[in-house]
Amino acid sequence: MAFRFDPYSPDIDADPFPAYKVLRDEHPCFWSEEAGMWVLSRYDDVFNALTNWRTYSSAKGNLIDEFPGRAGSTLGSSDPPRHDRLRSLIQSAMTKRALDHVLEPARASCATHLGAIRDGDSFDFVNDIGSKITVDLLFYLFALPRDGAELVRDNAVLMVQTDPVTRQKNESHLAAFRWMADYAENLVQERKKNPGDDLLSNFITAEIDGEKLLDKEVQLTVTTLIMAGIESLSGFMGMFALNLADYPEARRALVADPSLIPDAMEESLRFNTSAQRFKRCIQVDTELRGQTMKAGDFVMLAYGSANRDERMFDNPDVYDIGRKPKRHLGFGGGVHSCLGAMLARVACQIVFEEFLKAVPEFTRMDEKLSWVPSSNFRSPQALRLMKG
Repeated sequence: MAFRFDPYSPDIDADPFPAYKVLRDEHPCFWSEEAGMWVLSRYDDVFNALTNWRTYSSAKGNLIDEFPGRAGSTLGSSDPPRHDRLRSLIQSAMTKRALDHVLEPARASCATHLGAIRDGDSFDFVNDIGSKITVDLLFYLFALPRDGAELVRDNAVLMVQTDPVTRQKNESHLAAFRWMADYAENLVQERKKNPGDDLLSNFITAEIDGEKLLDKEVQLTVTTLIMAGIESLSGFMGMFALNLADYPEARRALVADPSLIPDAMEESLRFNTSAQRFKRCIQVDTELRGQTMKAGDFVMLAYGSANRDERMFDNPDVYDIGRKPKRHLGFGGGVHSCLGAMLARVACQIVFEEFLKAVPEFTRMDEKLSWVPSSNFRSPQALRLMKG
């Protein structure tokens, strides 16, 4: 039977790594009929694509299944020089909210949600801990009204999903995007009238050489950051917790010496990144691995495969918290490396320092997990853990 790679398959959501190895070893530049695009799976090819935006453009969108009106208007879906302008303005706004501003809110959120599971024998890390703390931090950074937290989270989770049957965004996903865009637009207009000391206000007022972000750019940036923030940070923490459940010796090492947590986080980003696959568009005919990709073809960059490439990492299928994988692609790379990576690292470290103090021993309750259906991301919908 001919090899196929279907990013919409529940089997790929559950375990993409055997298929990734076949791609790397036998089909490093592969045309996926199901996705309608090429798939690059080796580390060097993915990294080169990330750093060569002139050939591998983001201007037609970076999501495998893109939302209407988003391509070309956000940081992740634009190329230089427009990208550089957006990144400079957004980075300027974010640096006004120093990372140490989130330390106290993050610990307070941990105390609240860890306290809520203190008396039980089991809990769901994704829905009781990771997701709630992520929403708390985003609402703090943007100074959002707390009464809408659950609705924001529910729509953000829907936005990252893809219908495994229709193999595209269905009406519920598109409705969630429209809801979030309207929500962000209302916030922008309200904050323009009543600015404060928050990230959204800083996006509106950020200025470099007399230039500011346009209202639409602020709106789409906020929409994307809420979606990506809730999925990426919550997914990052969920996958880290999953790795520590599956590798108890690593978990016990972190309990004994919390200073190892940062290195363990980096290994989790390499070993089991939630950001699995993103899209580019070829600008000129390109020969690669014996294949010809035509100008206008879309290309899938499989970060999750590149991070398991034995050509780059020794024993890549081994979870080794002493590895120090400095060049992993868990936060992307090139001009589109994740702008919130440092914030995510700081937040995740705080959460796991507090979590491992509160729950030093735990085991998975479910051998088979339910995964978020997404052509881009991979994270468990729930992660039920038993204490002790």
